[in-house]
Amino acid sequence: MTGKERVTNVIARKPVDKIPLGFYAVDCDTVSRVLGRKTFVRDKIATVLALAEGRRDEVAESFKKDSVEFYRKMDCADLIIPKEAALLPPKDYEPSPLKKIADNRLEDRQGRIFQSVVEANDLMCVFDPTLKKDYTVADFSSEPVVVTPPDDSVFEALDYLIAELGGERYVCSQAGIVVMPMLGDFDSAMTAYALQPEVIHATSRREIEILKKTAGAYVRKGSAGVHTGSDTAGTNGPFISPAMFRELCLPYMKESVAIIKQFTEQINFHDCGMNIPLMDMFIEAGIDCYQSLQTTAGMEIGKLTTMFGDRLTFWGGVPVETLIMGTPDETRKEVRHAMEIGSRNGGLILGPSHSIAYGVKYDNFMAMVDEYVKLRDKI
Repeated sequence: MTGKERVTNVIARKPVDKIPLGFYAVDCDTVSRVLGRKTFVRDKIATVLALAEGRRDEVAESFKKDSVEFYRKMDCADLIIPKEAALLPPKDYEPSPLKKIADNRLEDRQGRIFQSVVEANDLMCVFDPTLKKDYTVADFSSEPVVVTPPDDSVFEALDYLIAELGGERYVCSQAGIVVMPMLGDFDSAMTAYALQPEVIHATSRREIEILKKTAGAYVRKGSAGVHTGSDTAGTNGPFISPAMFRELCLPYMKESVAIIKQFTEQINFHDCGMNIPLMDMFIEAGIDCYQSLQTTAGMEIGKLTTMFGDRLTFWGGVPVETLIMGTPDETRKEVRHAMEIGSRNGGLILGPSHSIAYGVKYDNFMAMVDEYVKLRDKI
């Protein structure tokens, strides 16, 4: 059974020869160690700076060649989503220069200020004068939706990855679905859900119209399924009540999943936080595989497979906290625990609870891979 067949079957809740493996996303420090050289793959700071300088083709070449080489070296990984072979600006894009205004602080043409967080390898927007806080229905319904699908060059790295590895591996396209739109900052968004439900409906209807015009471009030829995601919960539970989610979010989630499934059969869905109160609705919407089993939020693999495993495949099981702060032995223990549950309850794709984040100990990453390889034909 190929990795592609294995993942297709486990998501369809059919028998497989072994539990499949997928990393979700692997950041640049780990990719560089595996390749033995620097890379733009998942190097968020270097990529943003290079694109701002107009070095798009250099970034694209790294995304293409390095992502393929990484996954050829990691030939045990069955499921690949387009995080390493990320979407790019179109070939004719106009670079947007960034001006240094202080140590680790940059400003763009719109006046947005970004803080470089070196320890997380990230650029965080700390001030955005373009961010609107007060919305009305007219903001989303006063004019017809005019959308041009993206140029194919946006998908240059992903198309290369699919061409090189998509015959044997389950390589996903990446497309957005309408789940829980956030208008403005978090506080403004929560206020809108509580006091302006008509605005939430209006923005979701607008996003559905955009999705109808673009979904066919985002689901790439030769990809095995679609990866998508949203943020609907924190560590303690969903941002809004299940009843409110059912009224304001579920209809649009259902419709957007149906739109995507005109082009592919399977959708895997990334969503952090304690989402158990919403899980039945995710299943009702048509989600096939759920990723980001945040153990610190109570999303334990055994509990999830017991409650929902007959209707939904889960991807995860190895806490990213262990990969960052634990030891190789502790990592191996987590792999064994997840695989034992997966062999007992079924419906598991092994992986980290979120991603192979920046700062994951390389020895822990390799211990996870090694333990999986040792056990995959035994369990």
